[in-house]
Order: sequence, then C-alpha cells, then structure tokens
Amino acid sequence: MNNNKTVFFATGMLLIILGAFMLIPFFVQFIYDEKNNTFLSAASVTAFIGILLVLTNLEENRKLNLQQAFLLTTLSWLSIAIFGCLPFLLSNLDLSFVDAFFESMSGITTTGSTIITNLDDAPKSILIWRAILQWLGGIGVIVMAITILPLLNVGGMQLFRMESSDTTEKILPKTREVTLIISIIYLILTFVCSIAYWIVGMNIFDSIAHSMTTIATGGFSTHSTSIGYFQNPNIEIISIIFIILGSIPFIAYLKFVKGDKKIFFEDAQIRGLIYILIASVLLMFLYLMLNNKEYSFLENLRTSTFNVVSVLSGTGYVTADFSSWGKFPLIFFLFLMFIGGCAGSTTCGIKIFRFQILVRFIINQIKKLVYPHGVFSIKYNNEKVSNTFIYSIMTFIFLYFFIFFILAALLSINGLDFVTAISGAASAISNVGPGLGDIIGPNGNFSDLPNFSKLSLSLGMLLGRLELFAVLVLFFPSFWKN
Repeated sequence: MNNNKTVFFATGMLLIILGAFMLIPFFVQFIYDEKNNTFLSAASVTAFIGILLVLTNLEENRKLNLQQAFLLTTLSWLSIAIFGCLPFLLSNLDLSFVDAFFESMSGITTTGSTIITNLDDAPKSILIWRAILQWLGGIGVIVMAITILPLLNVGGMQLFRMESSDTTEKILPKTREVTLIISIIYLILTFVCSIAYWIVGMNIFDSIAHSMTTIATGGFSTHSTSIGYFQNPNIEIISIIFIILGSIPFIAYLKFVKGDKKIFFEDAQIRGLIYILIASVLLMFLYLMLNNKEYSFLENLRTSTFNVVSVLSGTGYVTADFSSWGKFPLIFFLFLMFIGGCAGSTTCGIKIFRFQILVRFIINQIKKLVYPHGVFSIKYNNEKVSNTFIYSIMTFIFLYFFIFFILAALLSINGLDFVTAISGAASAISNVGPGLGDIIGPNGNFSDLPNFSKLSLSLGMLLGRLELFAVLVLFFPSFWKN
C-alpha cells in the first residue's frame, strides 16, 4: 500500500481539481436563478475526499513504476466518473445512480451518449457541467496518450514515445511540462471556437458549451436535436473545422510550437485522416445525390461532410436522422465508428495509425509471397517499425473486436434488438455517442435501456477510452505480483 502513495496522491489532486470545476456550474446557477445547492454540495464532497487522499499520501519522492502507472490510469478515470455523477444525482432530474453514472462516464470519456430526454428544458448548470466533463476528458486523454500510454506499451502507442521520456519514473515531471503546453493550446482552440460559434449565431451560453464539446470531440449538446437545432450552415461549418482540429494529434501542435513548421503536412496520421475524410465524404455525397434528390448540391455536400466528420471523429453531433437515409449509411457509419481519429488527439476508435501499419503489414506479406527471398521492412513516419509493434497492434485490433462482440452479446441478452445491440456496443467502445436505429439513434437516447445495458455500455466506454489493455491488465493476478 505504501508503494501506491503516489497513485492515491495523484487521484486526490484530480478530485480537488474536479471539485474546483464544479464551482463553475455553481455560479451558472446564480446567473440563471437556479435555486439549489447541487453543485456546492457536490464540490464540497469531491474536494473533501480529494484533500483526504492528498494529506494521507504525502511523499517527498513521487515516482511511478509500471504497475502504478496502469493503476493510476484506470483509477483516475473511474474516480472522476463516480464523483462527476454527484451533480446529476443531486439535481432535480430524478436520475438513478446508474443513470447518473452513465451520463458522467459518457461525459468524461467524451462519448456523448445521454440519458437526459429533454435537454432544452434541463437546468443550464447541468448542461454546462456535461460540457465541462467532456472538456476535461478531452485534455486528460491527450495528456495520457502523449505521456503515459506510450510508456505502458499499450496497443502500439509506444510508437509515439516522446524523446527523453523512456522510463516510468519520468512520467510525473514530463506530464507537468507537457500538460502546461497542451493546456494552453487546448484553451486557445476552445476560446477561438467559442468566439466563432458566437459570431455565426449561437448565444453566449451555447457557444461556450458547444466549443468545449467540439474541441473534445465529445458531442454533448445543449439541445435534444444537437447541432441540427440551430439550422445554421455556418455553425455546421465551424463545427467541422474545429472537430478536425481536435482530431489532429496534439503532439503535432507541440512540434509546431517548437519549430517544426512542416509537421502538419509530413505526419502520416494527419495525411491518413485527411485522405479518409475526403474519400468518405465523396462516397456519402454521391450516395445522397442519388438517393436524396429533394436537397440541393450544396445541402447534400454539407450534410455528408458534417456527419462523416462527426462520426469518424467520434464527436456524435447530428444535423439529420441518418438512420432514415437507407441501409448503406448505417453500415458505412458503423465502419467509420471503428476507424476513429488520430492517436494523441481527443478522438477514440481503433485509431488511424493502427490501420495504416496493418495495411503496410499486409502489403509486406503479399510481397514476401511474390519474392520469397526478399527482405522487406515496414516504416512509419520514416522510422522502422519492429515486429513487436506490429504484434501489439494486431493484438489490440483483435481484442477490440472481441470485446465489441461481447458487449453486443450482453446487450442482446438484455433484450435489445440487433441494430441497437450492435450499434450500441460500437458507439460505446469507440466513444462515438449516438448509435443507430429508433431507440439510440440520432433522434433517440439511452434512457430506455435496462440498467444492466447501461452499466455494460459504461464499462465499454471506459475500456475504449483507455485503450483496453490499461484496464484489462488490472484483472490479471500476475500483474499484482512484484
């Protein structure tokens, strides 16, 4: 237990920060004359527990070994989800603990699935808290992906290990340095996005809330019909731009700030993201032109672009019920859910770099069949990729789909239909938000699902957000042996 002092100390600090952020909705309650102490009570409890953890785990030499880094990664997300649900639980929305926990987990993992049925009439303080949870989850994911996951050798993330950060003992000081730079970039993007939303027609409250969930590619909206509520093409264009900016690896922003001005053109992941977006938009645009002739050329182009960007990035904003477009969009969007965005961004899914390396591996295997005595190597961003990386990536992809099928089976056992079970499992593990079909599709939500299904999906969100292995390794007895 003494060895885990740093883990509990760091968790305590995170809870104190979470409690401090709860004061923002508390002030919103004053502005909109919401007469209750929901957020003050929740902030007090959260900060109190956080302070207790900090004071009881003080230690001068704070270091993390590999085991503790895994533990901290999962424990931090789980504890924030638990304490983050307190405002929902104490609000006048009459939510059960399962519903409150589901909403909180969906927020902090930037998934965007919701159980709140009428967002337009929900308290403003609750709406801004949902946005804050996703904003915090977005910055947390970026820092974790850049500083911690590469050191844990999770699913090929070691490919993005930063220079001079090759031991777990350096995690905390390196995290402080990186977090500062990333936070400034993240804040600037959020601020600019908010101003842009306000200029093109959103009110101040909506622009702030949506800017936080846009940069975090989370998708929580202040309205039940999401971005479609505004019926404003300019707002949709702003969303597309800043969702893409949030989908770019933030390590690229770091390198740009440090002088690498060509990074956005040279990075293989960014190029892959752009190629996939262009191809997907063109495909969906052609489909809509052939099957949605009541809309103009520009309307079909905007609709296809917005929904492709939203689904691929895992944001989950919607402007139209794409479930009514026919069978092809359902299959195509399900495919995009699995791909996801770039590693080191706020997006989730399997990640583009894994598919890029997998394609290179398949091509290499074909070459070896044609030239049995040839020697072929795989390179990514001009660096040779070892077999260890490839095996790690292939294992991750296999496990990803294996867990997806388990989640889908659990949802089916609980009585959900095929489309709801499949899309619900995909949206949870890929942290997308809305699923497909009448129940959890673009015009529905997750409130009618049984509690067992909500808990299963919450677990899926956590697994997907933390790259599977960071959670699963904790269930192996050998992991806890010194």
